Amino acid sequence: MKKAERSGLPFFGIGKIIPYLARYKKRVYAMLFCGLLGSVVDIAQPILQRYSINHFIGGGTLDTLPWFIAIYFGTILLSAAANYISCTDATCLEVWIDRDLRNDAFAHLQTLSFSYFNQNSVGYIHARVISDSSRIGSLFSWTLIDGVWQMTYLVGAIIVMLVINAKLALMVLTIMPIIVLLFSVFQSRLVRVNREVREINSKITGNFNEGITGAKTIKTLVIEDKIHDGFVADTAAMRKKTVRAAHLRGLFASTMGFASSLALAIVLWRGGYIAASEVGTFSMFMSYAQGMMEPVRWIIDSISDLITTQVNIERLSKLLETKSDVVDSPEVIKKYGDCFDPKRENWEPIKGDIEFDDVSFKYPDGDEYILEHFSLNIPFGTNIVGETGAGKSTLVNLICRFYEPTSGRVLIDGRDARERSQLWLHSAIGYVLQTPHLFSGTVRENLLYGNPNATDEDIRRALELVSAQGVVDKLENGLETDVGEGGDMLSTGEKQLLSFARAILADPRILVLDEATASVDTITEQKIQSAIDTIIHGRTSIVIAHRLSTVRNADLILVVDDGKIIEQGTHEQLMSRRGSYYRLYTRQYEDEATSRLLS
Repeated sequence: MKKAERSGLPFFGIGKIIPYLARYKKRVYAMLFCGLLGSVVDIAQPILQRYSINHFIGGGTLDTLPWFIAIYFGTILLSAAANYISCTDATCLEVWIDRDLRNDAFAHLQTLSFSYFNQNSVGYIHARVISDSSRIGSLFSWTLIDGVWQMTYLVGAIIVMLVINAKLALMVLTIMPIIVLLFSVFQSRLVRVNREVREINSKITGNFNEGITGAKTIKTLVIEDKIHDGFVADTAAMRKKTVRAAHLRGLFASTMGFASSLALAIVLWRGGYIAASEVGTFSMFMSYAQGMMEPVRWIIDSISDLITTQVNIERLSKLLETKSDVVDSPEVIKKYGDCFDPKRENWEPIKGDIEFDDVSFKYPDGDEYILEHFSLNIPFGTNIVGETGAGKSTLVNLICRFYEPTSGRVLIDGRDARERSQLWLHSAIGYVLQTPHLFSGTVRENLLYGNPNATDEDIRRALELVSAQGVVDKLENGLETDVGEGGDMLSTGEKQLLSFARAILADPRILVLDEATASVDTITEQKIQSAIDTIIHGRTSIVIAHRLSTVRNADLILVVDDGKIIEQGTHEQLMSRRGSYYRLYTRQYEDEATSRLLS
């Protein structure tokens, strides 16, 4: 991925977008040339108008009329062709820049660590990738071509007027200092207000997203009124800020519009002296004075758009310039590649030995250490168990390199995990979450994410191994059934079984089950437990389980509390010691027995 680099053009952040325009420089040059050509033709038309009035009407002759008609219609055709090409190019550039910005932003998001997504809402990120990129693409295509036409026309008209009548032209140009002064007064205020508007819009987008994704929770908690009131309050704040921005923009536009109208008033006032002797010149000045009003209005609108879009550029650039907390060194990338260009031929086979070597860790946005000088060797078949919040997920996050140790090392097969690429490690990990997630698409497509080369026989075997074949058989179209967004067409238990089958298809050397049975019913849990007993052999398995019945058959159980291992052994050994594990297990057994009795 190539990110926009600073190019020494800080004004409105244009320098950060130049690299995107440079990718299509031939198209940009063609668009600019045609825009310039169209503007020159438009400048020439009042001159032809002056000639026709002075020569044909004032001179009372039609001697050059055929040539005049040919030239006049030629300029019309030339203008039409130039405008067609420039508009077509501008449309293409808008779409291409928009696409490139979104592709770069989305690709960069794939490289960021979990801490970024923990600290930024879905609505915030969505606004950066979709809304901001769209606004930037529109600005740096249509505004660019309009700028060439408008500025060329303005400069050309001024030059022609200065040549014909310098005194009158200079009087018309007295409006320029007024425009500069007004711009300096309004610019900072408009930037600040528009930045506030965009931030509130991001908050509204985030709340809207939560209102949809959390619809079931909202209804079960009966908090529709609170969610609605919060949303109304945000939109009211948005309305207030937007109205304020509109007032400033309107005041800016009307004031500068008044200034530009002075040009026409000056021509009408002083032009009478010209009209008495040369009607064609007076008509030409009137055309230029009126024509100059459009470029001046364009300058007003474009400056306002640039000010508004400056906020979009700042926010998207901030996303693209955000550094991940977990990065591979240049030496590692050179040998192993990255997530977009992996060099799999250099990847060593993974056995699955894991060791924590004097590891201390605190989350990037936290002050308290979760682990301190923690050391642990995890052999095959190990199951980590403990109560929620005891530090188990932290261990898994470090093993998977979702986070880096604050100090110390995590060793994979005896080597620091940072000495090899993240993708190398992730390709050997099968991860099943407590809350299962399926992607939009069919059952088959979701399973093939685990192994794109899996055959139908491989899929059938994986489904049978986790007792999920019955789930597929019940579906109307079997493997070709669409699961809906996030897999919402299936129950939680069905999604979990398919997630399990997807992990099995990957044939991982390291298997992580993060509370994989916590959100399923007892029957589904029994099916998954039967599968766990089968597949953990021959691989390193880390089973985070709150339900201790899940790990009874483990070769080694580690009881973690406050980031420290307080007990370890088999189920029988730990029960005989009557310690923390014994108390956890008996309490859960009693609670489950009571629940069965009451039901």
